[in-house]
Amino acid sequence: MNKPVLVVMAAGMGSRYGGMKQIDPVGPNGQVIVDYSLYDARRAGFETVIFVIKHEIEETFKAAIGDRVAKVMKVKYAFQQLDELPAGFAIPEGRVKPWGTCHAVLAAKDLIDGPFAVINADDYYGPEAFKVIYDYLSTHADGTVYDYCMVSYLLKNTVSENGSVARGVCVANADGTLRSVTERTRIETYENGIHYTEDGGESWHDLPADAPVSMNLWGFGKSFLDEAERRFAGWLTEHLEQNPLKCEYFLPLVVSELIDEGKAAVKILHSRDKWYGVTYREDKPTVVAAIAQKTQDGLYPEDLWA
Repeated sequence: MNKPVLVVMAAGMGSRYGGMKQIDPVGPNGQVIVDYSLYDARRAGFETVIFVIKHEIEETFKAAIGDRVAKVMKVKYAFQQLDELPAGFAIPEGRVKPWGTCHAVLAAKDLIDGPFAVINADDYYGPEAFKVIYDYLSTHADGTVYDYCMVSYLLKNTVSENGSVARGVCVANADGTLRSVTERTRIETYENGIHYTEDGGESWHDLPADAPVSMNLWGFGKSFLDEAERRFAGWLTEHLEQNPLKCEYFLPLVVSELIDEGKAAVKILHSRDKWYGVTYREDKPTVVAAIAQKTQDGLYPEDLWA
């Protein structure tokens, strides 16, 4: 079995954040969030990283991140472009939003030849998450049923006080595998808890603070790419008419379908590390302070790639 590789989804421009948050420094020597993810991934065992970006940001991204990481890891690039669609489909007039996380992973399909983990470029996951997912991917392979995994976090540790977030809310089976994951695209905190809306705020539904959620830290075999590609045209047919400018092909959607069809089992792995992210600019000071404390505590060197 080939060694697991890491796929980093970095094509989003951070519309709610107001700029390219992937390259906004948070560390003491100008490091960005993904520097810390890659540092943790490398010490967990990952040797190859595939960045999924847009052609428009290629040179900026390489200068800010890719070139220095290439000194210690094998770096590859894939490009998520709006016009990468199945035959017979075209970009809807006015569409500028990327096609979602599943489409981002499909952009890297030709570069992946074995098990792989997937993360967001703008999330801090912590070292334990990379260790448990690398160990799992290194010791499990697809059989008659696809053997996948994910790292879950407690919802209360992943929300922002500065606005809404999107999270995949998970339900587990008795054996610790994933029963279902539902993407909630507008989750917010309020005085007495956490809730979500699906109708623009007309109605709200509470969520438990300790609900396990996906932060897009998934582990797959190569089989997932074939399944996602095979389903993409059908998804476009169903969703383009309803929401041509904003519909997104999410990873949890395909995962849920494979579980429902009995084709895949997804082991839920757990990390005790706290998640940090910069969904909004107001989130940045919290992340900077957390990284500074972790550096002071010796978890990270001040110069990650010295």
